[in-house]
Order: sequence, then structure tokens, then C-alpha cells
Amino acid sequence: MLICCMLFISEARNRAALDLIERSARIDPESVIVNKFEDRVYNRIRFTIVSYVVVDSTGSPIYSPLHQTVLAIVEAAYGAINLELHSGAHPRLGVVDDIAFHPLAEASLDEAAWLAKAVAADIGSRFQVPVFLYAAAHPTGRAPDTIRRELGYYRPNFMGSQWAGWNIPEILPENPDHGPNHVSRTRGVTLIGARSWVTLYNIPIMCTDVSTARRIARMVSARGGGLPTVQSLALFHGDDSAEIACMLLEPNRIGPDRVQAQVEMLAAQEGLDVEKGYFTDLSPEMIVQKYMNLISARRD
Repeated sequence: MLICCMLFISEARNRAALDLIERSARIDPESVIVNKFEDRVYNRIRFTIVSYVVVDSTGSPIYSPLHQTVLAIVEAAYGAINLELHSGAHPRLGVVDDIAFHPLAEASLDEAAWLAKAVAADIGSRFQVPVFLYAAAHPTGRAPDTIRRELGYYRPNFMGSQWAGWNIPEILPENPDHGPNHVSRTRGVTLIGARSWVTLYNIPIMCTDVSTARRIARMVSARGGGLPTVQSLALFHGDDSAEIACMLLEPNRIGPDRVQAQVEMLAAQEGLDVEKGYFTDLSPEMIVQKYMNLISARRD
């Protein structure tokens, strides 16, 4: 039974900080970094880490190496990154912006949620950072985008399309699930959740107009009346292009080909060119296979 942790950190330009964080992730050989995705324009990195979960005789989860591995990464990130000095073209609420746990192989969503809640409690108490739970880790299953809207996540505060320095209230409008309700300006807020697999798929468009890119993203998303189970966000990615960053909540229902076609159609109506989109991570099957190969190589 395997759990995959996707850990998003607000840094991709400071190589010393990234090396320190990655070293902390490799302390426990039972937790394996199977992939990472970093973007200097967004100034954001995602580590994809996999390990097993142990259950007791009743089937209840009791241990996973991922627990201490994630805490070690979080501690290293807080020691190496100052949110007040951070800027990038991707929204963020904290140094450790999002931690998502996904069940793989024979693991269940309940086991992923157990791990998410245990990690959240430790981060809130040990590092005194506000933590909001989402999806299966939260009693009501609230969506992460709901929390983000309440905290101003989607509102850039620099040059119309950038996020720089401090951009959320020091006293939160609602109490977090763990940690204090006041926010450290250097660390920010963390969201932690457990959910079934989602696919992240970014589509570059040749566009320099903020309102046009945002209009296309809104018309692609379910929230804007577009494709069901699709969330999308327009982000600028250089001087002459933007990306429609898409989260496919049910990729077996609405897949990347359909999203690509929808963006191409909407962009054509605006007279814009579109490039082929790309995945920011491996598929679940590829992640499991890579984990097994890496574990086998270590034991040999």
C-alpha cells in the first residue's frame, strides 16, 4: 500500500535552498523522490515523494515513513526560504504552499487522509504555522480553491500578474484547522489535503493580455461554465506567453485531449496561437513503477 505526497514549495531560483531541501527529503531511504517539477518563472517547485503505509490488525493505518520525511522537508524549507523575499508568477499562500496526499496501488483514500491529518497537526504545533485541511482530510470535504479564495490566493499584488512578498492578512478571517490564527510573514499558511489522483496539465498560449488569458481560463473551467471537473488558471510565463494551468479532477472523465481542444478553440476565437500542453508529473502507474525500481536498486 503506497501513498504519494505532492509537496509544493515557493522557491525555484535559490539553488542552495533547493539542494538543502532535497537533502532533507533523502534522509530516510524508505521515502523516495520519484519526480520533481520546478519552474523559475513561477518560482515554485513540486516534489513527488512515495512511500508505504502500515496498517494494524484491524486495518487502521499506524505508520508511514512519509510522515517524518515531510516534516524534515518542511523544517528545511522554513529555514531556507523567507516568504517576504519571494516573488513569482504563480500564486502562493506560504513557503510550504500545498501538501497533497494521494493513495496509490492498494492504499485507500482513508489512509491518505489519516497521514494528511497527522502531518497537519505536527506542522501546526511544531512550526506554529496555520494549516487548513481540505478534501478527504477535512470533515466536510471542503475544496482547496474555496480556502484560497477566502485568503486572497488568486489576487496578484505586483504588476498585475505577479505575487511578491507578503499578500495575506496577519490575522486570518477564520480559524485554521491546526496552528495559530495569526500568520508569520516569513512562513505564511499551508494547505494540506488528501484526494484521489488529479492530473496537472499546462497549455501555453501566445498571449500578453491579462484579461484575454483570464477570460480563456474562466471559459475552460467548470466554475466558468466550461468543462466539468476542470479547474483552470491563467498565469503569465515570460514576456510573450501565458499558460492555462489546468487541474483535471477526474482525468478519466475529462482528459487532457479534450482540455487542449477547448483551449485551442477559445484561443482561435481571440486570434491566438496555442502550443501543445504538457503534464507536470508522471501518471500514477509510472510513479508506482519508478518507486519500485528505485527501491529495488537501493536494496540490491
